[in-house]
Amino acid sequence: MPAASWSGQRFSFGLFFFAYYGYVGVFSPYASLYFADKGLSATQVGVLLSLMQAMRVVGPNLWGWVADRRRQRALVLRLTAFAALASFTGIFFGQTFMHFFLVMAVFTLFASAQNPLSEALILAEMRGDYSPYGRLRLWGSVGFIASVAAAGPLLDRHGVDAMPWIAFAMLVLVCASSLRMRETAHDDGARPKVALPDLLRRREVIAFFASTFLMIAAHASLYVFLSLYLAQIGYSNTVIGLMWSVGVIAEILFFFYQAPLFRRFGVRNLMLASLAVAAVRFMMIGFGAQSLVLLLAAQVMHAVTFGMHHSASIITLQRWFSGPLQARGQALFTSISYGLGGTLGGLMLSGLWDTFGAHAVYLAAALLSVAGALAAALSYRWQNDEEKQ
Repeated sequence: MPAASWSGQRFSFGLFFFAYYGYVGVFSPYASLYFADKGLSATQVGVLLSLMQAMRVVGPNLWGWVADRRRQRALVLRLTAFAALASFTGIFFGQTFMHFFLVMAVFTLFASAQNPLSEALILAEMRGDYSPYGRLRLWGSVGFIASVAAAGPLLDRHGVDAMPWIAFAMLVLVCASSLRMRETAHDDGARPKVALPDLLRRREVIAFFASTFLMIAAHASLYVFLSLYLAQIGYSNTVIGLMWSVGVIAEILFFFYQAPLFRRFGVRNLMLASLAVAAVRFMMIGFGAQSLVLLLAAQVMHAVTFGMHHSASIITLQRWFSGPLQARGQALFTSISYGLGGTLGGLMLSGLWDTFGAHAVYLAAALLSVAGALAAALSYRWQNDEEKQ
């Protein structure tokens, strides 16, 4: 792709990531507080937020199949962005659990397309050179931290009812930025070297997806319960927002400097390190969050447990899914990890929260991370065995 064209694409992708993760930065930390303010129980809140993950099982695979089959990933991305915006307006009306359940089901069906399709577009444009990925993806982290840091004081001043309005504004920007994104024609219309069903039967692929499933299931302890947990301890909305911001600042720094780290230590070592650190992080949060120093240290670890793990996963994924399988590979990663992992993790941890309390939630998250490390180790071992044959 010509350098000037790629430069323009970089701006478009950066703007889209900023807008999309800006929405996530408002909704993820504060949606639980918003739904709780409407009178919903902790279990109902857990179900609603887990529904976001559940629709990622269906949505990404549907939209990824459509995008790859029609070879119009950018167009499908735009259409789903506008449909998500329209359906999100339903959150402003109604007060019942069933109303919010239906709104979230429809909204997340369309919103679930945004991450895998944008990732597929950017990876296709890179044509195998993934070194710029971190510095483009960091704009999503910048958008997240800008919105989460601004939303905390706004919600303290105007109340949690302001949350949907801030999220709606970010979704408008998502739609606007999607109009700038375009898809360069690539010679990837040929049949893939290995059929998708055959890929999914490989033991190293199964172990890889099992590992990412377990890691994201563990992170449901953050995405579903961290804000509620910190509020329960006594932290204000402003401090809660700052804690989320600390994690994302660390994540941004990792994305900016990740290229030499991957060159020096390799994907396998960094993947396994991210899973080991995750186990330590969840134990620190579950049993030491009352100490602001320990909580800050645990949030800095987000650079490793999310940033390092995400990039290592994306790079590993390209080993099997590229070209005509690009969008479906990203869709499977989103569906299995964030969809199934996030859903089942959220539901399981919701039950633990109600029955045993917060300590049990974060202990379970640590154990899930350890299990994920074992699955990842098997995947890389079997990948090496495959190469030797």
